[in-house]
Amino acid sequence: MDSQKEALQRIISTLANKNDEIQNFIDTLNQTLKGVQENSSNILSELDEEFDSLYSILDEVKESMINSIKQEQARKSQELQSQLSQCNNALENSEELLEFATRSLDIKEAEEFSKAARQIKDRVTMASAFRLSLKPKVSDSMTHLMVDFSQERQMLQTLKFLPVPKAPEIDPVECLVADNAITVAWRMPEEDNKIDHFILEYRKTNFDGLPRVKDERCWDIIDNIKGNEYTLSGLRFDSKYMNFRVRACNKAVAGECSDPVTLETKALNFSLDSSSSHLNLRVEDTCVEWDPTGGKGQENKVKGKENKGSAHVTSLKKHTRSGTPSPKRTSVGSRPPAVRGSRDRFTGESYTVLGDTAIESGQHYWEVKAQKDCKSYSVGVAYKTLGKFDQLGKTNTSWCIHVNNWLQNTFAAKHNNKVKALDVTVPERIGVFCDFDGGQLSFYDANSKQLLYSFKTKFTQPVLPGFMVWCGGLSLSTGMQVPSAVRTLQKSENGMTGSASSLNIVTQ
Repeated sequence: MDSQKEALQRIISTLANKNDEIQNFIDTLNQTLKGVQENSSNILSELDEEFDSLYSILDEVKESMINSIKQEQARKSQELQSQLSQCNNALENSEELLEFATRSLDIKEAEEFSKAARQIKDRVTMASAFRLSLKPKVSDSMTHLMVDFSQERQMLQTLKFLPVPKAPEIDPVECLVADNAITVAWRMPEEDNKIDHFILEYRKTNFDGLPRVKDERCWDIIDNIKGNEYTLSGLRFDSKYMNFRVRACNKAVAGECSDPVTLETKALNFSLDSSSSHLNLRVEDTCVEWDPTGGKGQENKVKGKENKGSAHVTSLKKHTRSGTPSPKRTSVGSRPPAVRGSRDRFTGESYTVLGDTAIESGQHYWEVKAQKDCKSYSVGVAYKTLGKFDQLGKTNTSWCIHVNNWLQNTFAAKHNNKVKALDVTVPERIGVFCDFDGGQLSFYDANSKQLLYSFKTKFTQPVLPGFMVWCGGLSLSTGMQVPSAVRTLQKSENGMTGSASSLNIVTQ
């Protein structure tokens, strides 16, 4: 009976997904039907304007063309109404079947349950919902009925509708997604030497498959493309997918859109977690800035409570060689692990803020830019258990590179309170590459892609992007793919980072 329940649960899930697809298709049909009505009205209005200037000669031709438009409108409306009716009936039957299947889960008697399950399976097999074509039989375009009589006024007896280019075909195999750029390639189904240019339309979405009608962003448009491909560069991949479609245009009119193509644009997107950041940090989305007056009164109260009755906690006021103030230390073992979303706010001299999204697998990349007058900052990753007094790189649960421009200029990699000086120039932008499964954290010059340093370890817990800033500010760039140059460098990096071995420790 358990196996039958599992099978029935799968059927219910399939039915629910199919209902969602049908509902989306019904929305598409309704929008298409509305578009037929609106576009027909627009075309008729334009047609009236053309005939006004030729009224005395074109009465008979005008009547013929009006009839053609209305016939096309009626034909498309009839097709869509018929398809809409079929879909509504299929959805109604499917919802009834889904309700029946859900009720069947409550049947306690095994024989009766088996009978219901078989009945549901048979009905699903015959359900019309799975035999429906989820593509409109006609489109809402009426552009093939548009007219422009500027050259035809002397040929009134041979007037015709304007020729409309056929819809192009996007070839997903020829499309390329790399380095936060997308190249879309297409071709015409047959040669047309009257094509003047193409229009590319695109939008971001979190849905795979057919574009949704509701709850979607508007299409962005790039006009006057002369070739058969176009590259969008400098994109931020803050959605899972992007939809694309193309229209061909001659000198007079644009044709129908191609079938839309959906390309995956997955990348790590995160913001800074202001709920746990140090009170002396002003955090806004992807920017953090040192604020010496931020929450001063509240922080003093927190310090007082933390220090009261704790004679073993010593205030370390001296600065380290890197120029970063040392935090007040507590025993990591005596402090329960922090839970993301309810962890303690960083305090003391741990001027830290973490990202709000944990990395649990895969390869990811983001970039950081410091303000020119920033005196001290760190960039890296840390486990969620990083203590509220802990500084990045000074525990065995965090890895970072640290830049100090105060008292003396230093640039170093830090982990578990061990420091490795880096004999390279601090870049304007730092790229961070995290290979969670491969146990690698690498830092690059974001512009030249020069490798600055790599940690090799084995991550045993999810990690969060981590940042420390003192007397300055940082800005982040997320939603970025791992650059091709970084992927290439990763193939040869294993034999180039032996000097990092002193900092490579597996933490539990």
